[in-house]
Amino acid sequence: MPYYEHVFLARQDLAQAQVDALAENATKIVEAQQGKVTKVENWGLRNLAYKIAKNRKAHYVLLNIDAPAGTVAELERQTAINEDVIRYMTIRVDELEAGQSVMMRKNERDRERRGERGDRDRGDRGPRRDREESDGE
Repeated sequence: MPYYEHVFLARQDLAQAQVDALAENATKIVEAQQGKVTKVENWGLRNLAYKIAKNRKAHYVLLNIDAPAGTVAELERQTAINEDVIRYMTIRVDELEAGQSVMMRKNERDRERRGERGDRDRGDRGPRRDREESDGE
C-alpha cells in the first residue's frame, strides 16, 4: 500500500484534548477503510505566516498513513467538512520516516543550543547589583 503524510492545522482556540480527539477521529477514519496510522505527532500551537480565518496561530498535527488512495480521499473529505480544521495537506511519500519528524528534531536542537537560562552572563552590563545596594544611594 502507498504511504502518506497528512498534516492538519486546527483552530487556535481549541484545547489540547480537542486536538487529540481530532487526531483520534482521523485515525478511526483510516482504520475503518482498512488503512493504518503508523505515527501521530503533535507539533503544538505554532504561529502562522499569515492569518487564516481570523487565526494567527494553529495546532499542527502530523499523521503517517499506510493506506490505499480511497482511504485518503475519504479522510480528506471528512477533514474538509470539519470546521475545527482550518487547513490540511496530504502528500504521498516513498517511505515513512522512522523516529521523529524534522519539526520535532528542530525544536530539540533549538533547546540544546539555547542552554539553561541561569548560565547566561550579563555581557557588557557588568555584574548584577542587589536592590539593597542601589537603595542606599
